[in-house]
Parts: sequence; C-alpha cells; structure tokens
Amino acid sequence: MNVMPFEKPQHRIAVLADQCVQCGLCLPVCPTYALDGNEAESPRGRIAIAAALARGEVSPSPALREPLDHCLGCLNCQRVCPAGVQYEELLVETRALLGPAPTRPKFLLGLAKRPKLNRWLQRLARWTGAAYWLPALPGFRTSSAWRAALSLLPRNQAPPASIREAKPSAQPVGTVALFPGCAASVQDAEAERAAETLLRAADFRVTRLPAFCCGALDAHDGEAAGAEASAAHVREAWRAAGADYLVTVTPGCLGTLRRALPDVRVDDPYRLLAERVNTLRFRPLTLRAALHVPCTQANVARSDAALVKLLQRIPDLDVKRLPAPPYCCGAAGSHVLQFPERAALLRDDMLSNVHTLDVQLLLSSNIGCRLHLAAGLAGQASTLPTMHPLTLLAQQWEP
Repeated sequence: MNVMPFEKPQHRIAVLADQCVQCGLCLPVCPTYALDGNEAESPRGRIAIAAALARGEVSPSPALREPLDHCLGCLNCQRVCPAGVQYEELLVETRALLGPAPTRPKFLLGLAKRPKLNRWLQRLARWTGAAYWLPALPGFRTSSAWRAALSLLPRNQAPPASIREAKPSAQPVGTVALFPGCAASVQDAEAERAAETLLRAADFRVTRLPAFCCGALDAHDGEAAGAEASAAHVREAWRAAGADYLVTVTPGCLGTLRRALPDVRVDDPYRLLAERVNTLRFRPLTLRAALHVPCTQANVARSDAALVKLLQRIPDLDVKRLPAPPYCCGAAGSHVLQFPERAALLRDDMLSNVHTLDVQLLLSSNIGCRLHLAAGLAGQASTLPTMHPLTLLAQQWEP
C-alpha cells in the first residue's frame, strides 16, 4: 500500500512543530535549559531541530541529536504551552525517526524489562554486595552506565510496611486491573500490594495483569518496533482482564499505556481513591515527610492534588511538597543510565531542597525517581528513608 504524504513521520513532525509560536514560556520551566542556559537545550530549541530534520534542512549528526537525547520528557513545557503544542508526541516521533542513540545501554535496559531475571539478579547483587566491589573492576570503571545502574540498587528504604489485607467488597463499584510493569513489579511490589489493599478498601474489585514492560523505555528512546510490540502486549492483556479501569503505581508508565489504550480510563490509583475518600479511614502518624511529585505524575497523570488530598487524611502527618519546575530529579527512564553526570546534577538541585525541610521521610511515586534520589542521599551519607506514598497510606489505613 502506498503511504500518503500526510502519513509520513516527517510530515507529521513538521505539522506538530508548526504549532509552536516561539513565545518562550517553556524556557523557565525546562530543567535542561536551567542546567545549560542553552537555547538548543530548551523545548523551543528542540522543536526547531525536529522541524529542520523533518524538512530535510539538516542531516542527523551526533551534535544535532544530542539536545534531543538530553531531553527528560518531563513535559513541564507541554503543561504551560499557550499554543497547545503536543511536545511529547513530537519528541517520541522525532526520536523514532532518528532511531536509538548509539550510546543507549541496550543490554542494561533489556535486563530491566525482564522482571524475573531482574529480580534474580538483584537478589544475587544484594547477597554478594556487588554494588561495592563491581565498580572497582576494570570493565566497570570505564562504564558509566553500569556504575549508574549499580548505584540504583535499593538503599535507604523505610522498613517493610505492615499492610493489612482488605476484604473484597460484596458490592464492588467497579473492577480495576493493576498493571505491574517491569522494574516496578520488582522494586515496587510493596506499593502494588498497598494499591490492591486501598482499592479493595474503597470497594473496587482488583485483578492483576502479568508483569511485563509497557514500552515506555523503548518509545522514549526511539526504538519504535519494540514500543509497538509492547503496546500490542498491553492490548492483549487488557482484553483478557475484563476490567473497567487500568491503573499503575508508576506514573512513568501512564502516557505509554494511554497511547496503547486510548479508549480506556488509564490512571494511577490516587484519583480513583480520592473519588472514594470518604470510605477510607487512616490512623494518626506524627511525622514530617517531604513529597517529591514526579514530573509524569504532575504533567501526565495530573494526580498530585488527589495524592495530597489523601495524605492530608492521615492525622498528624506533616507533608511538605518539594518545589515545582524547573526542578526535576533527572532519572527520566534511561536518561540516568545514558547521562549519569547530568542526572546527578539535576538530582543535587532537588536534594538541596530536601535538606532544607528537616523531614524524616521522602515520598515519591515513581520507582526510577525514588531509586535515583535514594542513591544521591546515600552518596551524601544521609540515612533519610524513602517510600512510595501508597505504601504509607496502606500502612496507616484503618479497616
């Protein structure tokens, strides 16, 4: 079948780029522009690069694609854009046009996308203390991606939460399918159990999909074929679920799941729980906690208000929200592995705000963000524990 011109990726990218009116309102909220002070490292600059590539005005080169690879995909720009530029779509399609970066740590990402192997390797790493001696080996000393990956092994986590089981409702208000994901199914298993407990307490029936990658890592890195294969897997699993809603405890998966299932309500649990908040009771907790709202939670899920509403239902809990854009922790999917030095600089800015608050716990909903922040805290000899907000809510839930 012949492909019509308007179906070509280059044409679509050019159309998306033409939505930009170059007002510059995106610059003050862009973390990479704040880091570099360089127009090419801003949304406006990246849109100009994408448009030039799509129209054939320039040829791809390492120097030209670098700002596109540096983009965190935080979507602060898309949220403030008065012209409604669909920046995420433009970024994903431009990266697909270019293909994955040569520096992409394909092997490491392949491990992250295989939950069973990931779980086994992490147990082995903890048992052998690999995070302490592997970086000293010759091959690892020269691999920044492997050093970054080892730094993300869980640390400074709060003690395991005591989470009560909630009885299934005799009259459920709807059926929720929980998408475990890949890395989250390993690292955030406790938060997923917490989500099940809270949703059942709010009178939802809960089912669980198989654990696999949603395709976000591939989509954001320009690996279009892998992303589409994962999307097909998502659609197949959803059809078998027989549910009304699809939820994930990791907001980084939401955008990709929504693209795969455009006619389904895909959300994180907070919004569903906030709608049923009067059915939930929580025990008091005298504690000061810092709340890190991941970029995808603020700009894709847009559930930060629902989360704050739920945390405020815990008596005596003092929650201090970390500052808004241009702050970003720098994890951003594979960004922390491809550009660990830049990720560390962005994280240091975030942690400087944490240290001013005098808190006893750091909350974050995204597994990549939380591990990245915990690694930074450990590097500063801080023992501040980290936790998923759902885990804290379930821990304090009172049947």
